[in-house]
Amino acid sequence: MARPAKTLKTLAGVAAAATLTAAATLASKKSVRETLAEDLANAREHDPAARNDLVTLLSYPGLHAIWAYRGLHHLWQRPGGQVPARLLSQFVRTLTGVEIHPGASIGRRFFIDHAAGVVIGETTEIGDGVMLYQGVTLGGRSLEQGKRHPTLEDDVVVGAGAKVIGPVVIGARSAVGANAVVVKDVPADSVAVGVPAQIKRSREAREPEHDVLTDPAIWI
Repeated sequence: MARPAKTLKTLAGVAAAATLTAAATLASKKSVRETLAEDLANAREHDPAARNDLVTLLSYPGLHAIWAYRGLHHLWQRPGGQVPARLLSQFVRTLTGVEIHPGASIGRRFFIDHAAGVVIGETTEIGDGVMLYQGVTLGGRSLEQGKRHPTLEDDVVVGAGAKVIGPVVIGARSAVGANAVVVKDVPADSVAVGVPAQIKRSREAREPEHDVLTDPAIWI
């Protein structure tokens, strides 16, 4: 009975050491420090409740999740780092309510508002300036290896509870309405709403449309 406990303790020690090594490497790079500062400023820009840096630092699980992801993604890419990165990502999920696979690719100025229940799969690709609300799933629908999760291009907004499933592409500056289920590509500058989502082309405004719940049948 003592052997499993000893094995788990050893694995936890290896994971902690690998994470500290990755963190030290990251901290030595000015560009990484700038990225973390940019993430903080981006959170304040997107949420008027973020009244100052201290409140944002201490009480925004979406920000904590993306910072943890950035370190774990670095660890994931190192030889032997995938197992500890995956285990630690589950620990972060427990703390923040956000599950981001460390193999996902996420760009700059990414923000998750309210955070709870967000899931981002391994082969997800997210561009710059993307915003997600609570309950969003960027999931897969295949058991095959390879690209099986969505790609979100720059400045995409995905509303609360929306599900984007499979290797679909959400074009730049598009919005996915709350509770929509997207299973096909969405062109740039479009709005997708409904179950399954239907597409309204040529957005007339750049404001987030995460609350759009109009019956998609009127566009058919």
